[in-house]
Amino acid sequence: QVQLVESGGGLVQAGGSLRLSCAASGSTFSIDTMGWFRQTPEKQRELVAIIGRAGSTNYKDSVKGRFTISRDSDKNMVYLQMNSLNPEDTAVYYCNARGLEGPPYRPLEVWGQGTLVTVSS
Repeated sequence: QVQLVESGGGLVQAGGSLRLSCAASGSTFSIDTMGWFRQTPEKQRELVAIIGRAGSTNYKDSVKGRFTISRDSDKNMVYLQMNSLNPEDTAVYYCNARGLEGPPYRPLEVWGQGTLVTVSS
């Protein structure tokens, strides 16, 4: 089993920065990719950024150049540095881990409890 715990959300003014952290525990050797998703009451949960085991990254177009995802595999942590925040970034941010657990091998997908980010104009 893998557990994820996020931290670092809060209230920030437009143009400000926040850093989200996600700590993974349990069978962390089963994890391949880790990422951040976000959700608002008006929208479905969407991918913000994802990072592979080897460090490859992918970002939602609207956060490219503003957000940076990083991973410390030794500490089983993933981070999301968010700069130049705007009110459209307001959402609950969820940490996600995917991989393969077993044997018998089966897909692994785990979500954190979410952390609220509010950007005021």
